[in-house]
Amino acid sequence: MNSGHNFIENLTDSIGELANYQLFGRVTKILGMLVEIGGVEMELAIGDRCNLRPRGADPIPCEVVGFREGHALVMPFKPLDRVGLGCRAEVAPAQPAVYPSMSWLGRVINAFGEPIDGKGPLLQGEEHMLLRNRPPAAHDRKRLGDKLDLGVRAINCFLSTTRGQRMGIFAGSGVGKSVMMSMLARYTEAEVSVIGLIGERGREVQEFLEDDLGAEGLARSVVIVSTSDESPLMRRQAAYLTLAVAEYFRDQNKQVLCMMDSVTRFAMAQREIGLSAGEPPTSKGYPPTTFSELAKLLERAGPGVKGKGDITAYFSVLVEGDDHNEPISDAVRGIIDGHVVLERAIADRGRYPAINILRSVSRSMPRCLTPEQADLVRRGKEIMSTYEDMAELIRLGAYRKGADPKVDEAILIYPRIEAFLAQRPKEKTSLDEGYQMLAQVLGMPAPAGGAPRTPSQAVRGTK
Repeated sequence: MNSGHNFIENLTDSIGELANYQLFGRVTKILGMLVEIGGVEMELAIGDRCNLRPRGADPIPCEVVGFREGHALVMPFKPLDRVGLGCRAEVAPAQPAVYPSMSWLGRVINAFGEPIDGKGPLLQGEEHMLLRNRPPAAHDRKRLGDKLDLGVRAINCFLSTTRGQRMGIFAGSGVGKSVMMSMLARYTEAEVSVIGLIGERGREVQEFLEDDLGAEGLARSVVIVSTSDESPLMRRQAAYLTLAVAEYFRDQNKQVLCMMDSVTRFAMAQREIGLSAGEPPTSKGYPPTTFSELAKLLERAGPGVKGKGDITAYFSVLVEGDDHNEPISDAVRGIIDGHVVLERAIADRGRYPAINILRSVSRSMPRCLTPEQADLVRRGKEIMSTYEDMAELIRLGAYRKGADPKVDEAILIYPRIEAFLAQRPKEKTSLDEGYQMLAQVLGMPAPAGGAPRTPSQAVRGTK
């Protein structure tokens, strides 16, 4: 009964938003993908929608991105075929929103929330989610929760991730980030995975769905796809939709793993939009709105309010030319709660996932670890650091055995740690199994099992 009442209320609100008349203007100028509209500029604001009505063709949805000399500047979501001067531009009355439901699990959709998997229409939910939603108020949010088992032992042990944490995957092209993200989606203990493929190569989408994600991973996932040939507005909206769908499942008190590949392509889409609207380029050609939009997008992930779930997020960042200090990488690192660095040199020697543990950071550690687990991680990093410091001398044969007992020990144990960090895509390792394996590699006592503790509990336990 309550569900039906909510549906009627939402339907009434939607009807109330409908205007009893139609406002429209005319196209006055077209420059590239930017269209100037006159006659309705006083009725529009940044982010509003309108529909171009070319003769003999389907309507073309557009978004207002700016104003210039008394005219509204809009960009289309689709190609401007058959659009010319004087073309009618109708103002769309409602705010962009979607109506997700639990039936969306296992589906693949586009940036408009339309199915593209050939499985029939999507069932619409009762509650609407704004595409440009705001994150929960900072004072209402919960703290980070328990450790989340992701099934990848390198991350579980050395980069422990808690519920509601936001992590970045920093990698160049072809280093294995898509495969690692598919492993996270398949093996995580989170109840729902929401995956946004932003600006993805069209031919790789089906490979990701069938080979990497597989039927098991897709069954509890929603995949949002916007390929590289689509307009910048479509690519940007796919990122907004990814977070909107994740927020819906979070509000259903679900633990959500949200992954986006990649934030860099979202930033590039925003750069195209901003420059077309006349914004001045700043750092590496990115206009100022790129960095403000990045913060708004990434802040939507994280812990929910009391009584609701959390969004644990992994955002991939495509580092151009393997430069980890380029503007987008720096901006993302300053917002999120840690980063996983995938290194080409590690991939080249055949170790996957190619995570550089010493350059990666999880900001929830060591507070979420028990003292025994913290000792294991500290010992493992110490050995890796000792070996890496002497790696050049070891490879050249300049180091003599017996010169330093710590280096001798590192030479003995380092290959075992490398074998521990390597994991096949079809292989899953739980949290407890990972710590037991690491303890065996290091020759230390295995930590006691049991449920992972929250960061605050771990801090109290070490006092």
